[in-house]
Amino acid sequence: MKNNDWKDRLGMVYSTNPDFNYNMGEEEEDETLPKEKQSLRISLDKKNRGGKTVTLITGFRGKSEDLATLGKYLKVKCGAGGSAKDGEIIIQGDVRQKVADILTKDGYSKIKII
Repeated sequence: MKNNDWKDRLGMVYSTNPDFNYNMGEEEEDETLPKEKQSLRISLDKKNRGGKTVTLITGFRGKSEDLATLGKYLKVKCGAGGSAKDGEIIIQGDVRQKVADILTKDGYSKIKII
């Protein structure tokens, strides 16, 4: 029997076709590239942050769980707060060179400091 619970379709447009497959918005994420193939960019950002300076790491290709793991690893190594979401890792403060050194030692070879 088909799962046809109305609670799963809240916010969906109604269809009269009984064979219509509802798209629940679950997208598959790309597989995480190996460390050697990741092309990461490290930059300094001050925009929309109330004058605070953050180090921004972009260019990560892979699953959001792996991004969160890398973000937590970098935050612990730098001794700073931050977050990892939407394909970006944000670390509080200007720690660009420290992050680059940590990533290089960890096996990431394509790192660009902007």
